[in-house]
This record gives sequence, C-alpha cells and structure tokens, in this order.
Amino acid sequence: MTVAQPLDTPLLRKEDFTVFADGLDHPEGLAFDDEQALWAGGELGQIYRIDPSGRSQEVVRLGGFCLGLTFSARQELWVCNSGLHALMKIDRGGQVLQTVSRAGDQPLIQPNFSVFDHDNNLYFSDSGEWDRGNGFVYCLRPTGTVEVIVGPLAFPNGLALSADDRFLFVVVSQRDHVLRIPVSASRAAGEAEIYAEGLARVPDGLVFDERGNLYVTCYASDCIYRVNTDRSVQLLAFDSEGTRIARPTNAAFGGPAMDDLYVANFGRWHIGRVHVGIPGQRLANL
Repeated sequence: MTVAQPLDTPLLRKEDFTVFADGLDHPEGLAFDDEQALWAGGELGQIYRIDPSGRSQEVVRLGGFCLGLTFSARQELWVCNSGLHALMKIDRGGQVLQTVSRAGDQPLIQPNFSVFDHDNNLYFSDSGEWDRGNGFVYCLRPTGTVEVIVGPLAFPNGLALSADDRFLFVVVSQRDHVLRIPVSASRAAGEAEIYAEGLARVPDGLVFDERGNLYVTCYASDCIYRVNTDRSVQLLAFDSEGTRIARPTNAAFGGPAMDDLYVANFGRWHIGRVHVGIPGQRLANL
C-alpha cells in the first residue's frame, strides 16, 4: 500500500478551488437534495440551504453544533448534532420530526456523520470523546432499533458506503486510517480491516466517485487524499496556507454533471468547489 504525504505533488492545484458559498458559520456537514440544492451545517446549530448559484439562506437554527447531514430517499434531512448529543430528522422547512439520543441504554456522546443505504438503513458514527477511544458506529434500522456495527474506536468520523451497499467505510480520525467493514441489512457486520492508512493528519470526511475512488479530507493538514481502487493513496490537493482549503471536514459531489467536488472549510467561512472531472457516486437519496 503506497502512502502519499502533503509534500508530494498534488493532482490538483489549490488555485483550482473556487469559493462556491461564503459567509457561513464555520460550515461542517454537506448534503445535496434531489433538486441539487446544497445543505450545510453551522457551529451554532444552523442549517443552511444553498442554491446552485451559491446563494445561501438559514433555514433553521437548532442549537447545538450541526456536523454531518444526510438526506433520506424521502428527502428528509438527518442531522448529526454533537452539541445536543442527538441524531435529528427535520423537514425542508426546519421542523424537527424525530430525535434519537440513545443507542439502547447508551446515551449518544458526539454524533458526527451518517449515510443511508438503499434499504433505508442509516449508519451513523458517534465519535465519542477525543483521546478516550470510546467512539462507535451504529445503524438505525427502519424498525427504529439502533444496533452497534463496530467499536470502541478512536474517534470514528466520516462514513461512506460502497455502491452495492456491501461495505461500510469508516474514518478513524485518531489513527489516520480508514476501515472497511462488510455490512448487511439482514446480518451482523463482518470483521473490519484497514482499507487505507497514513492519511495524515486527522482524516475527517469520505466520499466516493462513480469509479470507486475514495476521497478523504484531512482536517489538520489542509489536504485531500484520493484512495484509488487498488488502495494506492495519492495527494489530490494541499493548501500550505490554509485559506482555500482550510480545515476541511466533509465533502460532496454535485454540479450539473455531478463531477465537481464541494468541500466544507471549518477553518473559515466558505464552501469550496473544484472540478474533478469524474462524477460522484450517486447516494441513496438521489
């Protein structure tokens, strides 16, 4: 397995990144709806809707701190709210429809990111506490039950599913690697394996393109890696000044051909956009 470093020559220049939307309160989670509007969270519990021209509006302020966002096939928005220690379902008008604050007898600590499969199972990470190694990945079944998929882990974070829903990919932020876990709606998860490692430093978000390449944003090094299907790791982009790419968290594919990568910059106030030229993998809600 080859490992790229921030000093390697990136595939894209930092100058290739443009500002798609600005003036947001340290955006975190990103999710496109079926109308190609981009939704983002803020650190005071804001939920923003951003139209394709980049104009944003604050739909609701939930309080807490909104991290990962995910749309269901019914176009309901699920919000990982770490400040309120809850996974929340809201409609497009911002009304709270459901709140999940426990996994069995265990209170949620820091819900971080979620992803739907095509059978309406919602996988989500609860990162736990930094340096405590007490994070878990759960699955909220359509029946309403919450099951443990894997854990404890050292700050599980971003998630992604393979196109056929057979494998769940999990960022482990304090180990600088990504796990791959066999999953199924009808049986327990299989054994986790390290899929990619050496993703320095503090990997955060995951997203696939349609070819099966995995893109990993790294919070503490202002860079983005691409893990190719042969598991080789390439440096996609790096910003030594931390301005265009500034503490990147989540990313999402969008645009007319779905081949632009949108990146939330928690270290600043904007969402960046770069043309990758490979369409993103279609998610269950699109």
